[in-house]
Amino acid sequence: MLAGGRSTRFGSDKMQALYRGIPLLHHPVLRLAEVCDEVVVVLAPGADPADLPEGVRVVHDPTEGEGPLAGAHAGLLAAVRSDVAVIAGGDMPGLEPAVLRLMVAAAEEGSVDAVVLRDGDTDRPLPLVVRTWPAAEMAHALLHAGRRSLRELARALQTTVIEERAWTALDPERRTLLDVDEPADLEA
Repeated sequence: MLAGGRSTRFGSDKMQALYRGIPLLHHPVLRLAEVCDEVVVVLAPGADPADLPEGVRVVHDPTEGEGPLAGAHAGLLAAVRSDVAVIAGGDMPGLEPAVLRLMVAAAEEGSVDAVVLRDGDTDRPLPLVVRTWPAAEMAHALLHAGRRSLRELARALQTTVIEERAWTALDPERRTLLDVDEPADLEA
């Protein structure tokens, strides 16, 4: 779970903003816990991990402001102990476990290194399911080349796409792709 951003558009720590009575970050963490054996939250350097659900492991980005690819790399290297990992944003409260399971199954069944969701004519960078070690190695290479984008990671790996009609059959309201950037997004 990537939760190391600065929340500049939100105006305050959005991960602690209340959404349906609990902190925003708790929603995707609880959804991931339905699918994954272990949930790892990647926070900014020095960020306080207080108030996370029980059993969540915390990893800190090694340096501030390096972007989501650096956070994913830190999480993959330091905390993920399985062949397949689900990467999602801490600001994605509507993750649908059935969609995540579909993505994990596609990664486990195929000879691919990553799985993304198609949204219209765009392949979305999050949620992203990856084979842990190929993704960690590619993330390292991209970071070394000055890249910071999760989209670039998915493009660099052998990636399969789950078409929109397949995943929206499990999530007709498309809440899996909802992310919170501004306070008004919590109301939407």
